[in-house]
Formats: sequence, structure tokens, C-alpha cells
Amino acid sequence: MVKLTKDLKADEFYEYYFLKEELKEFCRCEGLKVSGNKQDLEKRIVHYLETGDELTEPSFKQKSFKTLSEISLDAKLGENFKCSEDKREFFKNEIGNSFKFNVKFQKWLKANPDKTYHDAINAYHEIQNSKEKTEIGKQFQYNQYIRDFFEDNKDKSLEDAIACWKYKKSLKGHNKYEKSDLEILK
Repeated sequence: MVKLTKDLKADEFYEYYFLKEELKEFCRCEGLKVSGNKQDLEKRIVHYLETGDELTEPSFKQKSFKTLSEISLDAKLGENFKCSEDKREFFKNEIGNSFKFNVKFQKWLKANPDKTYHDAINAYHEIQNSKEKTEIGKQFQYNQYIRDFFEDNKDKSLEDAIACWKYKKSLKGHNKYEKSDLEILK
């Protein structure tokens, strides 16, 4: 398995898989910011590996959140919808404690700024009742690998899938499941 160090070439970086914690640890050791999602960290690290400099990022002024009492069923979602705590609380009050901002619902919220919170609740229920598989984002390679592994190997265990994943991510190149990954189980 390749260790992430400042000696790694930027063009080689994307040929290996690193956990978010590994990216954050690298940033801490090199004095880089550790905030942001995995893609932010990867972008920051690649810039650092290419230039030796920290990537300067624009600072954004924090917007004030609406209070729970300002959110109503008839209110529009608005542009640049953020899944904040006040909105989570609103949806929990309306839907129940099982409410979660899942990926499909988040995408729906961002794609429908002119819809109301009432429309959003209806969409949430439709999404929850849908049998359609959720598309897994590029940054969640582990989840995609495990899904693909089990589609091809219904008789295998999660431990088998994880062993194959660990083997795969230690290799240079892509991290997509291939039947040949099963060789590690023999």
C-alpha cells in the first residue's frame, strides 16, 4: 500500500485510493487546512504536491439561518438550499424522527428551488418508497465497490468484500470491482 507523503507526484496521487482520514492527517502534518469534504481535501493536496504551496481559497461570509418558526409548509425552498440543522428539525417535526437528508432527497431539494416545503415532504415520501437504486457519488468508491461486489457474489460475506476492497485499493489504478479481485480470497 502506498503511503501519502509530500514525495508523491501530483499526477500519481489519483492513481491510488486514500481514506478521508488519511487525507486529513496529511494536511495536518503539512500545515494545510483540514476542513471540507473529500474532494476539497484532494484538490488542496494535489495543488500542494504540484506547487509546495497551500491552495488559497476564497472565504465566504456565513449566512444566517432561518429560525424554525420562519420555515413553513408554503415557503419556497429557494436557491442554494442548505441542509442545515434548522431545516433538519423542521423535516423531523413534519415527517418524524426517522427523517434523514439522504442523497436523493438532497439532490431533489437543490434541483427544485421554486418548490415549497410541502412539495419537499411529498417528494421525500416518494423517494423513500422508490425501489430505484441510488447513484453512488464518485467520492464514495468503497460503497460502489461493495455494491458491485455483492451484485456479482451473492454467496460471499461482507468480510470477503472488505478483504477484496483492501486488496484493490492497495493497487495502482482504478478501484472498480473486477471478478479477478476474488483471487485474494484463495
